[in-house]
Amino acid sequence: MTDHANPSGPSSLRVCVVGSGTRFLSGISVYTIRLGNALALRHRVTIVTMRRLLPDRLYPGHRRIGQNLTDLSIAPGVERFDGIDWYWLPSLPRALAFLARRRPQVLILQWWSGTVLHSYLALSLIARLARVRVIVEFHEVIDTGEARLGPARIYVRFLAPIVLHLASGFAVHSVFDHDLLRQNYRLGNRRPIAVLPHGPHDHYAAGDDPTASPSREAPDDAINLLFFGIIRPYKGLEVLVRAFDAISPDRIERYWLTVVGETWEGWSLPGELIAASRYRERITFVNRYVSDSELAGHLAAADAVVLPYLRSSLSGPLHVAMGYGVPIVMTDVGGNGEAAEGYGGISLVPPSDEDALRRAIEALADGSRDRFAHPHSWEQTAGAYDALFDRIGLPIEGLPASDVASRGGLAL
Repeated sequence: MTDHANPSGPSSLRVCVVGSGTRFLSGISVYTIRLGNALALRHRVTIVTMRRLLPDRLYPGHRRIGQNLTDLSIAPGVERFDGIDWYWLPSLPRALAFLARRRPQVLILQWWSGTVLHSYLALSLIARLARVRVIVEFHEVIDTGEARLGPARIYVRFLAPIVLHLASGFAVHSVFDHDLLRQNYRLGNRRPIAVLPHGPHDHYAAGDDPTASPSREAPDDAINLLFFGIIRPYKGLEVLVRAFDAISPDRIERYWLTVVGETWEGWSLPGELIAASRYRERITFVNRYVSDSELAGHLAAADAVVLPYLRSSLSGPLHVAMGYGVPIVMTDVGGNGEAAEGYGGISLVPPSDEDALRRAIEALADGSRDRFAHPHSWEQTAGAYDALFDRIGLPIEGLPASDVASRGGLAL
C-alpha cells in the first residue's frame, strides 16, 4: 500500500469507518480497509472493526477464524480499534472511549450481516446524542443465509429500521440496490442514497509480476477457467460445473476448470457434481478459504474468471477479477451488469442457463489472454463520499461545490 498520513488541512473531515475485521475475514473486511485507506488521502480517518461477529461455532468458516490469511494493511496514519465483540464487554465501552478521543464528525457503517445490528444500534444512538452524522453503506440488504432463517429474518426486520432511522444518509453500489433498499425499508426521499463506484480489489500481486508464483494445473495450451469465492447456494457453481460437463469431447482439451472456495451452509451439490463429472481429470478443486498469496497465484494462472451467480447485490470476486484485468463471464443478475459497466472484458449471460454459459465459455477461445482496465478507482469512491458528506451537512471546506459534486457517484 502507498505510505501516507491523514491530512489535517481545512478541507479534511474526521471520518470513522466501521466494518468487518480480519478475524472473520471476508470481502467486507477487504472493503473496510480499502475504503478507509482511500478516504485517508483526503480526511482524518479512524477504523473501528467488528472483531467477534458471533459465537465461533456458529460461523460457517469457523475452522479458519483468526488465521493470518491476508497481507492487506491499514495505511500509516489511520488509527484502528480492533474491535467490538458481539457480547460487548469490555469491547464496546473501550470502543466508545476510543471514539470519544478521536471525535469523528461522521460514522460510516458497513452493513452486510444482522450479527452486527445491535452493535450498530448502540454506535448510532451514541453518535446521535453526540451530533455525529451516520452513513450506512449497504453490501447486502439482508444476507442470503440469514434470509432463510426465520428468527434471523425477523430480528433484522425489527432492528434494522431503528438503525436506519438514526442515519443521515446511505450508500449503495448500484441502482438495483438503491431500489431494493427503498423497497425493503421504505426510506422515502428525505435522506440521500448515493450510488457509489466500487474501487478495484487490486492489492493482490499483479498478473505480470515476475515475483508472483502462478498456481496452475492446467496445461499451457488450455484455457484455465477460474471460479473463486465462498461456495453458497446463490453463487451458482453447480450451473458452471454442468456447463463445463456439456462441452463436447472433441473440444474439452481446450479447457480446464479451477474452483477455489470454502463451502458454506452445507451446500455440497457443486462438490458432488465435480466428483461425478465426466471431465473430473480436468478440474482442480481447492475446497477451502485461501490466503491472499494463494489467491494471487490462482489469479496469475487464470485465463478467465466465471461468476455464475443466481442472485447478487455486490460481488467481491467481480472486483478482484476486474482488478486483475482478466476476461470475465458472469450472469446478468442484480447489480452485476451495472458494476461491470465500462469493463472491456465482460461477457454477460442469463442466470441458470447452462447452454448460454457454455457458449460464452467456448467464445473465450480467441481472447482469453487479453487483459483489461478496471473502470473505477478508489479515488472515485472517496470523491463520491465527499459529495455525500456535503449532502448530509458536512461540506468539504476549501473546495467549491461544483468540484465536490463532480467527484463521482450517482445521487438519487
